[in-house]
Amino acid sequence: MTATDRSIELIHTAAQAAADKLAHDIIAYDVSDVLSITDAFLLASAPNDRQVKSIVDEIEERLLKELGAKPVRREGDREARWVLLDYVDIVVHVQHSEERVFYALERLWKDCPELELPEDARATRGKAAEHARLQADDASDRPDGEWR
Repeated sequence: MTATDRSIELIHTAAQAAADKLAHDIIAYDVSDVLSITDAFLLASAPNDRQVKSIVDEIEERLLKELGAKPVRREGDREARWVLLDYVDIVVHVQHSEERVFYALERLWKDCPELELPEDARATRGKAAEHARLQADDASDRPDGEWR
C-alpha cells in the first residue's frame, strides 16, 4: 500500500507552509506499509519555541484554508518543543531543533520511502546544522562566550 493522493496533497501543502515560515530540515515519509493509523509523516524543526508555534499555526491555517482539513488532535502546543498535528491521513511533527536531534525520528522511519516535497521544502535540508554553526561562531566572537 502507498500513501493516498489526498495524503500526498496534505503533505505538500503542509511542507510548503513550513518552508514559508522558515522551518529547518523538512522531510516526509510514506509510512502506510508499516502503520495502519496514518499514511505519512511530515517532520520539520525550528531553532526556538516561538518559531515552532509559528510553523504549526501556518500549517494548520493553510491546510484548513486550502484543503478544508482540520486536525483531529493537536498535542504539545503549550511547551512548543514538539507539536504534533494529527490529520488522520498524515501526522505532522514540528520539533524544536534540540528535540529533533534527541528523538531522531528519521532513524525510526529511515526504511520507509521518502515522499517528494516542493522545492522550497527540499531547500531547507541542512538548515538546522547551518544555524547551529552560525550560533556557535557568533558566541565564539564574544569575549564572555555567551549566547544571545
